[in-house]
Amino acid sequence: MLWFRILRVIIHIVRVCILLTYDVLGKENIPKDPPFIVVTNHMSVIDTPLIFLSIPNEKWSSFAGEKWAKHLLFGPILRWSGAIFINRGEVDRRALAEAIQKIKDGFVFGLAVEGTRSKTGQMQRGKDGAAYLAVKAGVPLVPIGVVNTEQWHPNYKKFKPTHITSKIGPAFSLPDLGRRVRSKDLPAYTHYIMVHIANQLPDKYHGYYADSPALAALQRGEDPWPDCLEIEQITP
Repeated sequence: MLWFRILRVIIHIVRVCILLTYDVLGKENIPKDPPFIVVTNHMSVIDTPLIFLSIPNEKWSSFAGEKWAKHLLFGPILRWSGAIFINRGEVDRRALAEAIQKIKDGFVFGLAVEGTRSKTGQMQRGKDGAAYLAVKAGVPLVPIGVVNTEQWHPNYKKFKPTHITSKIGPAFSLPDLGRRVRSKDLPAYTHYIMVHIANQLPDKYHGYYADSPALAALQRGEDPWPDCLEIEQITP
C-alpha cells in the first residue's frame, strides 16, 4: 500500500533527525507469507517504529499504550502504522479481540511481550498477551532482539548519534499440548517465547531470563520446551 511506503519514508526521516543509525540482521528469517506475530524486547519508545522498519510487509499492526495516542510525534506515527491502543495494567478484551481479527485478516502483528519498557535495560518477565494471541490465531512467531535503544535518549540529549541493531531470529510455533490450551498453560508458553527473544540478544540484556535453563538449552541447539514447563510449574 502506498500509505505504508510513505510512512516508512517519514519514519526514516525522523530516524535521521533524532540521530539514529539502524541495521537489521536476519532478514532471511522473515516468513514470506503473513500472518505471523513479531515478538520483541522493549527498552524505548522508538522500538515499535524501528521494528516497523524491519518488517517489509504492508499489512501491519501492533499494540501501543493508550498514553501515546495523544503524543504529538509518536501518536500519529503509531496510529498511521496500524497500532491498536491498549489500556496497560488491565485485560483489555476489546484490544485483544481486535488484534486477533487483524491477524486472521492476514496482518503482521508486532508486540513487546514484556508489556512495558524496561527501566534497567534488561529483559523483564514477559506477560501472557503474545502467547494468548498466538494460541487464538494459530500463527507462528518471529523473535526480534533490539540492541542499544536504551542508549538513544541519553545520547540524544547530548547530541550524540546512536547505532541500533535488530536481530531477527527464525520463526517458531508454540508446542502442541495435545489438548485444549488453558490459561494456566500460558506462562510456560510465555517463557518459551521470551527465551527465543533472549537468544537474539547479547548476554547483558537477558535480565530475568539470564539463568533460565530453557535459554541455555536453546543456546545449545536443544529443545527449550521441557524446561519451560518445569520452570513455570514452580515459579510463583
